[in-house]
Amino acid sequence: MAIRNIVKDGDDALLKHSRPVTEFNNRLHTLLDDMTDTLLESGGVGVAAVQVGVLRRAVIVIETNVPEGEEDKIIELVNPKIVAWEGEQVGPEGCLSFPGQYGIVKRPDHVRVQAQDRNGNSFEVEGTGLTARCFCHEIDHLDGIVFTSRAQRMLKPEEREKD
Repeated sequence: MAIRNIVKDGDDALLKHSRPVTEFNNRLHTLLDDMTDTLLESGGVGVAAVQVGVLRRAVIVIETNVPEGEEDKIIELVNPKIVAWEGEQVGPEGCLSFPGQYGIVKRPDHVRVQAQDRNGNSFEVEGTGLTARCFCHEIDHLDGIVFTSRAQRMLKPEEREKD
């Protein structure tokens, strides 16, 4: 397992569509493990494979909506697709690939995602609040969509300092 470099704003890779994962092997497992290590090191709540330079449909999200006293849960999503959503949340959003930049983004408040695990088994997972926001944000990355293009407006530095 290793920490990978995060692709930053200005890199054309962030605007490309990621290809589906078709081989569920040690190479994929290493990628997912490295993405988890990279995410935990970064202090973020989600990362897409494209953000570590790999154009494959894989994301890691930290589920932070856990009962008090329990550890946050790492969710691996391979070939994820949002299949249902409801509600609305509007709030500040940032990205590991856009350090120091935050914008006001509207997202669903609750989403259901269909995906595969690292071994190719299909499953569904639901997320609310920050987890729903993160699912949407990371799946957008797989389609070459960055949060700045969804932002109603970007926050100025003095606005960010108030939080």
